[in-house]
Amino acid sequence: MKRLSFLGGALFSGDGPQTPDTIINPQGIKRESLVKPLEPPGSHHLNAAQGWLGLGDCQSALNELEFIDPVMRSHPDVLAVRCDIYTIAMNWPAVVAVAWTLVNLVPDKPSGWVRRSFALHGLKQTQQAFDLLLPAARKFPEIPTIPYNLACYCAQLGKLEEARRWLHQSYEIGDARVLKSVARYDPDLAPLFVNGTEV
Repeated sequence: MKRLSFLGGALFSGDGPQTPDTIINPQGIKRESLVKPLEPPGSHHLNAAQGWLGLGDCQSALNELEFIDPVMRSHPDVLAVRCDIYTIAMNWPAVVAVAWTLVNLVPDKPSGWVRRSFALHGLKQTQQAFDLLLPAARKFPEIPTIPYNLACYCAQLGKLEEARRWLHQSYEIGDARVLKSVARYDPDLAPLFVNGTEV
């Protein structure tokens, strides 16, 4: 079993660095095999990794993913868990790489789009985060997270009127009461609020 550790915000194995590219792009992969449900024993290791992640143990979650067949480590469900681990570690370049792969593998699922832009924003590449998430607003009009995040990016870019429009669109799509409560204390939306009241 490979020993993985966090070092300088990046994940490394005991036998040398593993970049997100080597993790998510193994040789000989067939796209069709990546969109089918993950089968045992890989599915068991994925469930265990999710359990470890739920307990806050990223190291054990990563170790569990290493038991999955190398080709199937590029399965969208495995990549989603890897993305969650990197997000907790705030390893934004890794999140971008893995989420970008998710967008390419399963473009009809919103999670890769949202995660990629969230990580780009974490890298202070907010304009690119906005630009890459914008097409998802048309592609997934029923997902309130997308206009909400677009509102955050606009607010941080100083586009306050556009930020308000996106924020109100998220209220219309999702649970307005919950979203308004979250928005009031979201630091990315702070330019839209004074003492917790939208201006």
